[in-house]
Parts: sequence; C-alpha cells; structure tokens
Amino acid sequence: MPTAGRLHPITRPDKLTVPFCGILKQKPLSVAPGVVEAVSDHIRTLTVRIRLVNQQLKAAHRKLDELCAQLIPSEENEPGQQCEQRNVVILRCMPGLGRIILAVLLAEVWQPLRRRDYHALRSLSGVAPVTRRSGKTSVVVRRYACNKRLANALYHWARLATQHDALSRRRYAALRQRGHSHGRALRTVADRLLSVACTLLEQQTVFDPTYKVHEAAGA
Repeated sequence: MPTAGRLHPITRPDKLTVPFCGILKQKPLSVAPGVVEAVSDHIRTLTVRIRLVNQQLKAAHRKLDELCAQLIPSEENEPGQQCEQRNVVILRCMPGLGRIILAVLLAEVWQPLRRRDYHALRSLSGVAPVTRRSGKTSVVVRRYACNKRLANALYHWARLATQHDALSRRRYAALRQRGHSHGRALRTVADRLLSVACTLLEQQTVFDPTYKVHEAAGA
C-alpha cells in the first residue's frame, strides 16, 4: 500500500494552482515492494486489449465503407436503379455525416428516407418536441419515446455539423444565446439537417454549402 502522501488532483489547465513542472519535481510516492511490477503487468494486459479493440474498430469501419460503396451507383447501373442508389451519394455529402451515422440512417430509417418523410424522421429520432396541455397550461418538452440509436446518431451528426457547416454553427450559437441548453440546441440543428436531407433527396441533388450565398447574390 502507498505510504502517507498527498496527491495533487489533475484539473483543467486554466484552473491549475500548481504548475505541472512543480508537480513532476515533487518526491514520488513510496509503495510496497512488488506494486510497480504488478501495475506494469496490468498495464501491459490492458494495452493488448486496447490494440485488439482498435483493430476490430478499423475492420468494422472498412466493412461499413465497403457496404456503402456498393450502394453508390456506377456507370454500368441501369437508369431505373440510380434514383435509389443516388440517395447514398446525397446523404454522404451532408456536413457532419460520416460512415457510422450514414450506416445508422440506412439501417434504422431506410423506409422514411425512401418516402422522404421528414415528419416521421424527426419523430423517430426524437428531435420533434412534445407538447403537453392541461387546461390552460401548455408545456413543450423533449421527446423520449424514440429510437435511441437514431437519437444518438442525430446528436453526433448535429454536433459535427456545427464544426463543419457555417449555417449550423450560427444556428447553434443563436439558440445558446437565447438560453437553450446544449442538447436542445443540437436537436434543433438536427431537425434542420433532416429537413435539408429530405429536400435534397426529393430534388435528387447534392448539398451545396454556398447555396444561401448564391441565393442572396441573386436577390
């Protein structure tokens, strides 16, 4: 067991009371014989597990890429098949939508996507709020009755979109300034992304990040 001594908690860099260099220069803790060896052996076993998990994740990502690539139309495809297969191309061009989120959408809500059913998508993913009325009282709350895997995918889709799409980033910042929580703001961003995706699927066109700029210039 370690002998008496004080451990300095690791906090955020902007809240440090003692510089890291000062902590590193302090006298190390004294431990019983065999503790260092035991900890080292345990770390080695954890390292093997982490490497195995990392290999499995890479293999799963490669498989997802292969499956999605099979859905992308080629020049040899018949004209009647390109409409459905082009949906993958359209979805992949959306900001913040990577292989995992695309796989979740195709696996969980492929029928609403085929119908371009925006209202079904926002209800299944939980971004559509629920209004509860009782007498003269009306309260809008979060929708919990939804597909949890889809809701999680939409959360990360919106989070990444705020990093790569200027309009999503401005929408998120405006909602936060109005007092909405982080999750509430991301659900609103996800709601807009679903609407844009359905519109693009209906028009069979890819996402254009400069669309608003062109629209304003034309006006």
